[in-house]
Amino acid sequence: MIEIKNVSKWFGKLQAVKNATLSLNKGECIALIGPNGCGKTTLIKSILGMVVPTSGDIIFDGKNIKNDYLYRKNIGYMPQIGRYPDNMTIGHIIEMIKQIRQSSEALDEDLLKAFDLPSLYEKRMRTLSGGTTQKVSATLAFLFNPDVLILDEPTAGLDPLASDILKEKIIKEKEKGKLILITSHLLSELDDLITELVFMQDGEVRFHQHVSELLNKTGEQKIAKAIANVLKNGISE
Repeated sequence: MIEIKNVSKWFGKLQAVKNATLSLNKGECIALIGPNGCGKTTLIKSILGMVVPTSGDIIFDGKNIKNDYLYRKNIGYMPQIGRYPDNMTIGHIIEMIKQIRQSSEALDEDLLKAFDLPSLYEKRMRTLSGGTTQKVSATLAFLFNPDVLILDEPTAGLDPLASDILKEKIIKEKEKGKLILITSHLLSELDDLITELVFMQDGEVRFHQHVSELLNKTGEQKIAKAIANVLKNGISE
């Protein structure tokens, strides 16, 4: 679905991503993790077309994304911190995005209903808590039924009930055969969600493995402990 081939990105003298190569396939829920400054945000923004790689190629569904933008309609993106016009209401934001997208496909309103956002339609964005803003961002990411979902720290700021609703939705969409890419520092949140793990450090992809293989190799039962084991003992693919 997404092929990342020898992608590098320089910002002046800083190399944020170093020759990253990955294959991200449909039906997988993949965690992209690593310490702050490891390059994962730059890599995600490259997939989204928000950053242009210095070298290398990104292939989306068999086509190079260079000089293309239409592929983005097949991606639902939930940013870590959603930024919206302060004076617009939740209802205005959702309707505005619908008009911009002008999708002829049936909308996926599962999260809209599960989060009970219609009851908050008159609330202005500047008055919302961080958790409610996250609910809006999550709803918009899933609304147009995209083939690929990129979720940046999706459960950050959500209350336990909302977090469970979102995780159940992620699992449901994975089971439909969609590709889901998640970044998170809360590894305990990922145990029931992800099927593959990509770990980045210092701009490089250090390993990309199925979770089952990683747990078997390390003898651990939890993802966080398995990663710690890998980093400590130098286990590689």
